[in-house]
Amino acid sequence: MKTLLRSILLLTMAAAASFAQQWEFGGAGGGGFLNSVPVSGGIGSATAGFQTGAALGGYIGYSQNRHIGGELRYAYLQSNLSLKSGGAEASFSGISHVVHYDLIFKTTRNSGKVQLFAAVGGGMKVFRGTGQEAAYQPLSQFGYFTKTQALKPMGSVGGGVKFALTKRVFLRTEFRDYITAFPKEIITPPAGTKYGTLLHDFVPMVGLGIEM
Repeated sequence: MKTLLRSILLLTMAAAASFAQQWEFGGAGGGGFLNSVPVSGGIGSATAGFQTGAALGGYIGYSQNRHIGGELRYAYLQSNLSLKSGGAEASFSGISHVVHYDLIFKTTRNSGKVQLFAAVGGGMKVFRGTGQEAAYQPLSQFGYFTKTQALKPMGSVGGGVKFALTKRVFLRTEFRDYITAFPKEIITPPAGTKYGTLLHDFVPMVGLGIEM
């Protein structure tokens, strides 16, 4: 947790250092859709990953000029842990938090109403298993769910569209791909079993923003 707080402080300082005349504040909601990774080396075939869940977040952004800016972002993601093999599935409650800083590349607003943007950046993602551990777990031959947390460096890429509702208020639709290493600390492979390494969290969101 101390590492996460340091990361938030550093990202805030980076945003503040890039002072600009125009700032943006906003929030959004949507969902997180995560890929599964293959489980190899065990008896039979299986996948390990996370279930689809709700996503909520907010951001502070700035405009360096008409086409380049930056955003400091936070999101809360509901993402239960999952192991699947054949028609069977085992699950375990889980959540995650993401904090990241993105560079924003924007088009000129079409007739002053519509603006496209692309985003690329990075930060940290905290995975947390929040379920109740048990002596027996279905599909334990492929992995173990743990009530712990894992902090992973994260890449962020995405983009979206802004629609002006008034001079300062706008509707914003966007998409992010949060890329991390698979958190084996909370879904732990048994001895002799290997997991795929890369996890993508595809997060579409819709929200409102205010320009100051």
